Amino acid sequence: MPGRFESGVCRNISVFLYLPPEELERTYRLVVSDSVHVADLGNFRVSRTTPVAEVTRGLERSQYKDVWNSVSVDLDNAKTAVAGYTDEDEFQRTAHSTVALLDEAVGIGPEDVILEIGAGVGRVGPVIAPRCKHWIATDVSEQMLKFAAERNSHLSNISYVPLSGWDLEPIPSESVDVVYSTVVFMHLDEWERFGYVCEAMRVLRPGGRLYIDNYNLLSEPGWKFFSAIREHHHPLNRPANISRSSTPRELVQFFVKAGFVDVRPWEAQESLFCHVVGRKPRQGE
Repeated sequence: MPGRFESGVCRNISVFLYLPPEELERTYRLVVSDSVHVADLGNFRVSRTTPVAEVTRGLERSQYKDVWNSVSVDLDNAKTAVAGYTDEDEFQRTAHSTVALLDEAVGIGPEDVILEIGAGVGRVGPVIAPRCKHWIATDVSEQMLKFAAERNSHLSNISYVPLSGWDLEPIPSESVDVVYSTVVFMHLDEWERFGYVCEAMRVLRPGGRLYIDNYNLLSEPGWKFFSAIREHHHPLNRPANISRSSTPRELVQFFVKAGFVDVRPWEAQESLFCHVVGRKPRQGE
């Protein structure tokens, strides 16, 4: 793993965050004609869907299963909830970018069993599954996993595992080589973030690798997103899954406290996201 993430620059990754359309237009010179709740910060393809604030009204953030099932009543809404667009060609492009990033950060081998926390509609599946022995798509939403299975029905080396929203209980201990979660931690409270890092330690084999990202409060783009959300959403009217930031130090602390070694933050001041990778110790380390 050393040497895979020395550059400090995240290349060709698409990032999806909740922002009101007026902020998207002002900050990124977009023209949007309807309510959108997520945006692709790469190509800014947006889709018209029911506003999340309406769909999730009355739900608490901690009701992860209810929140994410409520925003995935059909495939288009599910796609938009996790990616900001519905176009399959764009799904393929961003999936390749994500897998390239993972390959550089933690490595992907043909004999690896790889688990994604928060797989959504299986955006990454068509690209990562052919590269590994087995891909485990986990998600809190059974609806999301149903769409993921439909989109990846041509692949036989995938398992679809629904989660509680705070652990990986269905996954046996020391059965996985790589765990990753991308564009998911912003939708979780801090306790669940740490909980998933601890669960990754449990399910990984000795020497297994973990990759986590979130939008970075300490970068200039991250601060702009934070400020925009504060400005445009009254505290009593924030959607249940609204994006919340991390800092590199927070994520590093989670990894270290969970017992990971070779923990390295991966960030750049001009990047919206921070990333952290780590490795489960082998026996005797």
